[in-house]
Amino acid sequence: MAQWIDVGAVDALTEGRPLTTEVDGYPILVTRCGAQLLAVEDRCTHDGEALAGAEIEDCEIICPRHFARFSLKTGEALSPPAYEPLRTFRVRSEAGRLLVEVPE
Repeated sequence: MAQWIDVGAVDALTEGRPLTTEVDGYPILVTRCGAQLLAVEDRCTHDGEALAGAEIEDCEIICPRHFARFSLKTGEALSPPAYEPLRTFRVRSEAGRLLVEVPE
């Protein structure tokens, strides 16, 4: 069973400026791609580097250390040196708040 955790105000999130947080030991990055809210683990699968502050373009995030690219929609690793996908999380807005679903 999973639970929905409040991670902040929807207004704090703008496209190109993600929100980072930690929920139950998971570092999570929440961002907006157009009208869609997306959440991924805030850690590059290549070397564990945080993705906070990384460049985001076309719904992809680019690791600031070795420039691996990941799809924010699917978590898929799109370029070396990363080959493993990012973990994704469901996210929604409710009453002006961002809620991320995490496993119990």
